[in-house]
Amino acid sequence: MKVLFVANNINVPGNGICSSVNATVTKLREKGVDARILSGSSKLAYGRKPDFPLKRLYFPIFQPIIDANGFSYARRDQKIIREAVQWADVIHLCEPLFLQADAIRWAEKLGKPIVATFHLYTQNILNEIPFASWGWSNRLLMKRWRNAQFNHCTHVQCPTSAVRNLLQKFGFSSHLPVISNGIEISPERVIACAPQTQPYIIYNTGRYANVKNQICLLNAMRYCRHSREIQLVFAGNGVNLPKLKKTADRLLADGVLSIPPVFAFHTHEQLAQLAKKAYLYVHCAKLEVEGLGCLEAVREGCVPLVGSGELIGTTDFAMDERSVYPCDDARTLAQKIDWWIDHPQERIAAGQQYADFSRKFSIDYSIDAIIKMYRESAVLEKLKAER
Repeated sequence: MKVLFVANNINVPGNGICSSVNATVTKLREKGVDARILSGSSKLAYGRKPDFPLKRLYFPIFQPIIDANGFSYARRDQKIIREAVQWADVIHLCEPLFLQADAIRWAEKLGKPIVATFHLYTQNILNEIPFASWGWSNRLLMKRWRNAQFNHCTHVQCPTSAVRNLLQKFGFSSHLPVISNGIEISPERVIACAPQTQPYIIYNTGRYANVKNQICLLNAMRYCRHSREIQLVFAGNGVNLPKLKKTADRLLADGVLSIPPVFAFHTHEQLAQLAKKAYLYVHCAKLEVEGLGCLEAVREGCVPLVGSGELIGTTDFAMDERSVYPCDDARTLAQKIDWWIDHPQERIAAGQQYADFSRKFSIDYSIDAIIKMYRESAVLEKLKAER
């Protein structure tokens, strides 16, 4: 089976789509699937090189904003797009953007089945544009995505149940299997969630952006009884760094914190080590399709605290109410942090339970489900052609 992934770029460090595509392609190849990528090229060493490379598309004035938000667009070349689509047995779309629209057009001309993964909410794009984040604009764009792209797919992979619920609400006609993007889990790993002395390391992952809402965790420290015993770590980078540092400095000056928070980008290996020694993982994002950073934390036995909301798929990774708080509610988040610090034995027990729970999100299970999706898509396309 030959599968073509269509993405704007697969070489942006810290970008969830890039991480997911690279990991999925690697695992598919291990399973004997000839998976290749049509994507914009990049000089960065992160990830693999695209098999069908496109030039990078630059936007005057707006390019710094695009770069700061961890994204990159590909310049569309119809000759290369057609060549890539013609090679494949199945087309797998990674975004609902202009490059994918071209791939759909060629796939339908050539009779190729199309599937997609829902990686982006409309809010991920519109919330970064002034005056474009109103409810009606999100609904309009969602319907545009549905009609122009996703309804051309036989299947749309939903990484979480929150995504499937949203797509059903908007009347998507494709099959909507819930398949996590998955994480690597070694069957031989041993979890040792030992008691931790002060300081209590509490960490967060993700680019520094308004939608990731790291400010909520900082604000929670003002209501947290144990704030002076806590070491906050924000693993990421992004445009909101000055704002976050300013808030942290104010907390230190006011005596709320006694230990300066850490703001730094972490590699996958560094994140794994951080999760092993952290007391809690806190997920603050106001919207999240999946949030594999949280899943990677619980894999290591780190207990999560996840903000809940209609567009936050990460709540799928919370086992009970002790690990959930209303999104953007700093007071309740502080209460939950205090509870876990006051109950160290419960945290140790929960850490082991979370490590066991994470096994169901192994990328090996996800890949088997994705291959099944490809086969179903090919059958449906064949039936369509025979009608």
